[in-house]
Amino acid sequence: MPESSATSVATRTISAEAAHRAVGAAVARAGELGIRVNAAVCDASGVLTGFLRMPGAFLHSVEIAMDKAYTAAGFGFPTKAWMPAIGGDEALRVGLPLRPRLVVFGGGLPIREHGVLIGAIGVSGGSAEQDEECARAGIAALGLE
Repeated sequence: MPESSATSVATRTISAEAAHRAVGAAVARAGELGIRVNAAVCDASGVLTGFLRMPGAFLHSVEIAMDKAYTAAGFGFPTKAWMPAIGGDEALRVGLPLRPRLVVFGGGLPIREHGVLIGAIGVSGGSAEQDEECARAGIAALGLE
């Protein structure tokens, strides 16, 4: 196996300013929907970079929003895709949701820039569909899809 002389690699990550814009846009969309949410953004390694809680948003949704972002960053796909991916595997269906911080319902989305995972956003406080809609608004505020 050829040896590499590199001891580090360059990585791209979401900026603090972009994380701030994303959580702000997610919360703004929640306001339009008439719901109160918590919105979290993390970098590609799952470290929290931005968070915003609307007054009156559910207390337990604070950690759920963070964990949705963490899960989406850790695996690089939306949290709602977990249950279809598990399919009929009973051990996975029962066991995976028991993993700390792993969320298997909607509201967490990866954030990609030019195909590179730079972070993720998680929203919690509405239905899974409303949470994901707010998360998409956060990503759209960055000019990304």
